[in-house]
Amino acid sequence: MTYPPHGPSHPGGQQNPSQQPGNQQWSRPPGAEAQPTARIPKPGEEPTTALPRTHGEPATQQLPRPGAHQPAGDAPVAAPAAPKKIEPKAKSQGRLAGFLKDPLSVVLVLVIVIALGLAGLVGGELYARNRANHIVAGVVQCVVQDKASASFGTMPPFLIQHFTRDYSSISIHTDGNNVRDATQMSLQIEIKDVKLNETADAAGTIGSLVADVKWTSEGIKQTLSGVLPVGGSMISEVTTDPSAGTISVDAGLATIVTQPKLVDGGISLEVLRLTGLGAILPRESIQPVLDDATERLTKDYPMGIKADSVTVTSEGVQARFSTANADIPKGNDDPCFASIR
Repeated sequence: MTYPPHGPSHPGGQQNPSQQPGNQQWSRPPGAEAQPTARIPKPGEEPTTALPRTHGEPATQQLPRPGAHQPAGDAPVAAPAAPKKIEPKAKSQGRLAGFLKDPLSVVLVLVIVIALGLAGLVGGELYARNRANHIVAGVVQCVVQDKASASFGTMPPFLIQHFTRDYSSISIHTDGNNVRDATQMSLQIEIKDVKLNETADAAGTIGSLVADVKWTSEGIKQTLSGVLPVGGSMISEVTTDPSAGTISVDAGLATIVTQPKLVDGGISLEVLRLTGLGAILPRESIQPVLDDATERLTKDYPMGIKADSVTVTSEGVQARFSTANADIPKGNDDPCFASIR
């Protein structure tokens, strides 16, 4: 019997699978170690974590299971490092550093700071100025017995004037209802160089004060009707003649022609003539009555304020009062100045 050249035959005439070209189990290179084969664990048996190594590859280190015994001599395996948390302070410092590196951001911060500072100064300026306006207006209102408004000069800023107690200028205007007992008389006052340097005799000084006075014809009529003890109720009309500089007072069937003049720092209505039934009365009997009325209206103002000029206009009378280098009265000398400190 003849045998196949490559070994015994198998059923079916096929060769042994181990001798097929694709099977390399028996064709290991000389000196190579046998590779362990993976084994399916039995029920209840822990699966092995060892993996076969290829030739020349170092063995990988296995991580111990939780609670497993660490063999002696083996180096402990370090746990994976947790990600580092960035603290809020570090984040804010990083944002601040980035913010300060931006020139536009720095400029905006400076602009905001300056704007807030200016807003504070403006607010303080307006408050202090408004407060001072009310104080001065109250003083004038007390003196002239009419509502008044006051405003301080814009330069230098009021806060500087307030801290130095040296005020460059003050403007005052009354409502024109009356000045003391003079009806429909208004004042426009300009005060310069006010220094609140208190002394034993004064609350301060003023460099100059100029007051322009306007007194309407109707106001003269109402005023004389109220202050003249005899014949005041009979006054029906007051007319002015600017060319002659006279004021005519019609009282029933009599007419008194007067001319305003400056007398002892005040204004007096000098009687020029009497017409109608008034002609039978001596002029000397009328003059003292008018002098007493006008003196109460135009004299005895504080700080030495006196009349400088008087002019008859088509609407009534205009006059100017003034004073210079005058002392401001203390509150105990004149209650109207009690708020000036």
